[in-house]
Amino acid sequence: MSTVNEKLSFSKKSSGVVLRDVTKIFQQPDTGKDFIAVNHINLEINDGEMVTLLGPSGCGKTTTLRMISGFEYPTSGNVFIGSRDVAKVPPNKRGISMVFQSYALFPHMNIWENVAYGLRVAKVPQDEIIRRTNDVVELMQLKGMEKRFPNQLSGGQQQRVALARAVVIEPSVLLFDEPLSNLDAKLRESMRDELRALQKRLGITSLYVTHDQSEAMAISDRVVIMKDGNIMQEGSPTEIYEQPTSRFVANFIGKANFIDGILTGRDGEAALVDVGGHTISIPAPGAMPGVEMGGKCCLTVRPESFQLTAGDGPLSGVISRATYYGAKIEYEVMRGEQPIIVEVYNPQLTERFNVGDRVNMTLIDRCVRVLA
Repeated sequence: MSTVNEKLSFSKKSSGVVLRDVTKIFQQPDTGKDFIAVNHINLEINDGEMVTLLGPSGCGKTTTLRMISGFEYPTSGNVFIGSRDVAKVPPNKRGISMVFQSYALFPHMNIWENVAYGLRVAKVPQDEIIRRTNDVVELMQLKGMEKRFPNQLSGGQQQRVALARAVVIEPSVLLFDEPLSNLDAKLRESMRDELRALQKRLGITSLYVTHDQSEAMAISDRVVIMKDGNIMQEGSPTEIYEQPTSRFVANFIGKANFIDGILTGRDGEAALVDVGGHTISIPAPGAMPGVEMGGKCCLTVRPESFQLTAGDGPLSGVISRATYYGAKIEYEVMRGEQPIIVEVYNPQLTERFNVGDRVNMTLIDRCVRVLA
């Protein structure tokens, strides 16, 4: 007996997406000046891959999504879905579906009718509408709710209906525009995990836009960081977090401390950095883009990449704040005028410090990057 997943054919229809030298320029109505929302970006989303666009407000991520969906046309450049350039093709002829932040459900239709709507518009035969709608309703764990209306559902259930309506038409590409932002924190986390599991099972090529860093890290095969219409860095969540190539990326993804120094030499692969008169060896400094020998640089250190011990050392300071979170203690250590954030996990198993204690911060081996 076939399962619901086996009945669906998303993976057969899924296609990759390629943006080639894509630019979008808007004219500002108040000044008449051009505003470059997206600046000559190149991006490839592989068949079946989940890629997230992440960045601050105004970085160009939503404009990029809208150019793929067809709600905006690029000023220049090419947008390929599969082998077809769809840069000037209307949205309804691109073979894509979109899940919105607002759900966009029809309040006068019940759940089954909402899910089936796209198939009816496409004039799919009635027997196929019934089969595919029932399959997706079951897949989304909405069975038994078909006759309810949107106002009778929780936020998470409404989001499942919106997702069901998007996938029932068996799109080649699925687009998400901050779909979980209206949910509370716990529900957002569980829906995030459900969405990722579904995408992996069905193998739908997906592009996800969010400003939530933890969401991007949890659901993505690749994360693309944008700023001012440009792609700053792209890679797996692990690469983005552990190997940032700029202060902006390091500071935007999670928390980061920046300790100024001077690159004084190399010892094999290690970088030798002078920090306040102490030479510190950094075994895995990364590519160090823009850093010159004898020039200024900074040690980029995540809060969990320190070990604290009592007393003085090359990186010593005074505890100015200690906040207990249960699974961790977050310390603020004042190193002169600079606050350094240190997170110590499993506090029951480690030495605890109080405000006013003098401590030394030892860098955990291979967890520090050197940036310009």
